[in-house]
Amino acid sequence: MSFTLRQGRAPLLISFPHSGTAVPSEVSARFTPTAQALPDTDWHVPALYDMADDLGAWTLEAHYSRYVIDVNRDPAGTSLYPGQSTTTLCPLDTFAGDPIYAHNPPDADDIAHRKASVFEPYHHALASTLDRIRETHGFALLWDAHSIRSVVPRFFEGSLPALNLGTANGASCHPLLSGAVAEVLAASDFDSVVNGRFVGGYITRHYGRPDDRIHAVQMEIAQSAYMDESGSLALQPLKQRALSAVLARALDAYLREAKKI
Repeated sequence: MSFTLRQGRAPLLISFPHSGTAVPSEVSARFTPTAQALPDTDWHVPALYDMADDLGAWTLEAHYSRYVIDVNRDPAGTSLYPGQSTTTLCPLDTFAGDPIYAHNPPDADDIAHRKASVFEPYHHALASTLDRIRETHGFALLWDAHSIRSVVPRFFEGSLPALNLGTANGASCHPLLSGAVAEVLAASDFDSVVNGRFVGGYITRHYGRPDDRIHAVQMEIAQSAYMDESGSLALQPLKQRALSAVLARALDAYLREAKKI
């Protein structure tokens, strides 16, 4: 199985597309030593949402590394950010621009196999779960959970705000819902931005259809807000607890506001 789906009782699905670290041995053997360490993983992100059960949320967690195939990229290969640097469906380089493959990068057959065995099952689970939630509750909420190093010159200048809410520039979520979440973030001790450098990836843009009563947001968190991002990569418990408390309030606001529209 390429993912773990945990059933909930609330109209909320939290997706973790980039927290997986599994790499088939025959693929890892082709990686450079740098890539074998999987530096661009969304480290510890599921742990930040340890309140998911209390909220009754469904969760969907990818098992495979984004270096195998990125389930948050357009399978047709269309760039999420035209004119800006980004990584591809089966990436060839790290966020730092280093090569992932020492030899034998994926060919068309390899990519097709990864789509069929990893990408498509994840998205089938995502789509069917959202449909099931909407059928049960009349609407569905998707929260796409991510993190990234706070400084990645390839993608943005300077340091990233701690909390980056993306709504595809307003297209993926009703403004009352995203406004309620943004209000919680702005009142916290963490700096935040809405639709800044990260407005949402393929998952947010593809599944967020407010007119069909499916709302989607992406939460991109700077890793400096909760972990040792440049050393041991260890989770820092005090930071985690403070951040998780804010995320819990934001998710609660997302749910409460959705019941009003």
